[in-house]
Amino acid sequence: MHSDHASLKLKIAAAAGLLFLHLPIALIFVYAFTTEEKSFQWPPPGYTLKWFAATWDRPDVWEAMALSLKVAAISTLLAMLLGTLCAAAVSRTKFFGRESISLLVILPIALPGVVTGIALRSAFSIAEVPFSTWTIVLGHATFCVVIVYNNAVARFRRTSGSLIEASMDLGANLFQTLRHVILPNIATALVVGGMLAFALSFDEVIVTTFTAGQQQTLPIWMLEELVRPRERPVTNVVAMVVVLVTLLPILGAYYLTRGTEAVAGQGK
Repeated sequence: MHSDHASLKLKIAAAAGLLFLHLPIALIFVYAFTTEEKSFQWPPPGYTLKWFAATWDRPDVWEAMALSLKVAAISTLLAMLLGTLCAAAVSRTKFFGRESISLLVILPIALPGVVTGIALRSAFSIAEVPFSTWTIVLGHATFCVVIVYNNAVARFRRTSGSLIEASMDLGANLFQTLRHVILPNIATALVVGGMLAFALSFDEVIVTTFTAGQQQTLPIWMLEELVRPRERPVTNVVAMVVVLVTLLPILGAYYLTRGTEAVAGQGK
C-alpha cells in the first residue's frame, strides 16, 4: 500500500515536471493564432491564421531563416568531418597527449557560451577577420564538433578492432575497409550526432551574438523582435518554426538510436 502511494506521488511529480517544461511551448503555439496584436492576453480574445500570412510576407524572416539553415548545415558538415576524424584518432590509436586532445575537443561544450563567444570574438579581432557567415559557422562548429565526437568515439570504442584487422588480412584496402566495415558500424552514430548538432546550431544565441556582427540568425531576429516588436504574434509564429525545426532532428535521433546497443564484433 505504501509502495502504491509512493508510486502515485512520483507520477504526480513527473506530470508536474513535464507540464512545467512544456506549458510555455504550448502557449507559444496558442499565441501564434491570437487576434490580439499588442499584448499576450489570456485567454486570447479570438483566433486567426493571418499571422502566418504576415510572417510569410516578411523578407527579414526569410533572410534570418536562410542564414540559420545555411550556418547549421555547414557547421554540421564540418562537425561530422572533424568530429569523426578526431574520434577515430583518439579511439583507435595510442599517442602521447591523447587524453589532453580529447579534453580540448569536449571543452567548448563545458564552457559557458559567453566565455566561448568572448574568446572567439577576441580571436577574430586579433586576426582582423571580418564578421561574416563564416565567423558564425566557426563559432557553431566549436560545439557541434563535440556532439559528433562524443557519439562517434563511443561507437568506435564499441566496434571491435578485430573486424578491421580481419578486413585488411582478407585483402581489403583502406578505402574498402572504411566503406564496408567501419562506416556501416558508425553510420547511425554519425547521423545522430549530425542531427543533434544541426538542432543545437539552429537555435544557438549566445555564441552567435558575439560572432555574427550585423547579421541576424533566426534566434537573434526573435530577440530583436521581442525588444522592439513590429507584430508581436509574428514572433510566436517564428518561435513555432524554431521549435519544430529543432524538435524533428532530436526525435529522429531518438528513434535512430533505439535498438542500436549491439555493434558488430562488440566484445569479441
